[in-house]
Amino acid sequence: MKLEGGCYCGKVRYVAEGEPMMKAQCHCRECQYITGGSTNLFLVMPAAGFKYTGQAPKQFTRTDLERAVTREFCAECGTHVVTRPPGRPAVVVKVGTLDDPSLFGGPQIAIYTVDKQPYHHVPEGMPAFERMPAR
Repeated sequence: MKLEGGCYCGKVRYVAEGEPMMKAQCHCRECQYITGGSTNLFLVMPAAGFKYTGQAPKQFTRTDLERAVTREFCAECGTHVVTRPPGRPAVVVKVGTLDDPSLFGGPQIAIYTVDKQPYHHVPEGMPAFERMPAR
């Protein structure tokens, strides 16, 4: 699978190639900050198949958290493009940044439902986990 996308203003662009390792919706409190209150829809893609083709993004990693992720976003328009988990050869691509979001096809699991808000929706029958499922 080859996915292309970028930020709202178009300065940060990327290509992600490979098979998605996960398609999910995340309800964690951190994702609620990033999305403005909603769940975060994402695909986990192999890091080896991911590259930026436009301007490099700005990065942010919280220093007060153990095993904090690194979030990459456009310094111009602020679009959160990807997250990089520590110690894993993976890139978490935000569905809203895909040129064709329909390629996502929908989440297969819901994670961090421990932080789920009453207005968040998990489709009936979708596997849901209070935190991350065991690998």
